[in-house]
Amino acid sequence: MTTLTEIRIENLKSFENNPFIFREDIAFDLLIESIANLGVLTPIIVRRLDDGNYEIISGHRRAEACRRLGIETIPCIVKELTKDEATVILVALNLQRDEVLPSEKAHAYKMKMDALKNQGARTDLTSTQSVSKFRTAEEVGKENNESRETVRRYIRLTYLIPEILKLVDEGRIAFTPAVELSFLPSEEQHEVYGFYENEEVTPSYSQTVRMKKLYSEGSLTSDRISEIMAEAKANQKDYLKIPTESIERYFKSRFTEKQKQEFVIKAVEHYHRYLMRQRDAR
Repeated sequence: MTTLTEIRIENLKSFENNPFIFREDIAFDLLIESIANLGVLTPIIVRRLDDGNYEIISGHRRAEACRRLGIETIPCIVKELTKDEATVILVALNLQRDEVLPSEKAHAYKMKMDALKNQGARTDLTSTQSVSKFRTAEEVGKENNESRETVRRYIRLTYLIPEILKLVDEGRIAFTPAVELSFLPSEEQHEVYGFYENEEVTPSYSQTVRMKKLYSEGSLTSDRISEIMAEAKANQKDYLKIPTESIERYFKSRFTEKQKQEFVIKAVEHYHRYLMRQRDAR
């Protein structure tokens, strides 16, 4: 059953364990401006909770924009769904976004796999296909134009410690070596991350494969990790490390890491042009 109604913002709750990160970026600022001028053009999707409130399935940014504008109600499509059914829809809708971080896709695939297994034999909520109790990664991959192995490898990223997973999102560690690192226990992963913090060096694919092999053999020690990480790599990029707190006040809202990098690069380019004009004016 589906109904369309106005619901008070105070009665809306964010989706529990939402794998998709809320971003306060330029697009969100534009959304606030649009709602301020035109109102909410597309209703958000929610499900009714037992306590009388509603859980947002699609429309977290629209709801937050209304909250900041002081708008008390928002148009909602209310669906009678279980938690697992809502999870399937949440993942399907959000994976259509232009930019999805590796960590978001990893947790989203895992949530969807778990939800589909919990549902058992039923009709898929995003298509007309039948969903078996033991829905495979291959079937989930087909819905997202990815192979079974790719889905499984993304899910492996959920076994990474948060610090390393953040490096994957930032593009500092590539997807393939990150998958290999996920097979190491958290203690060994912290060793790898500690080396990165001290030396600004990330492991290559071949290095992570060797560490994984040594661990499976029971011979991966802290010294061996340091030896492997200290090896020279021809493709290792150099990074300039700037304390975030020293420049955070110059960023508009909460930029993504990519937006912060672009902002700093443009600022440096602008200052360089200024210095050149000053030099030429002498």
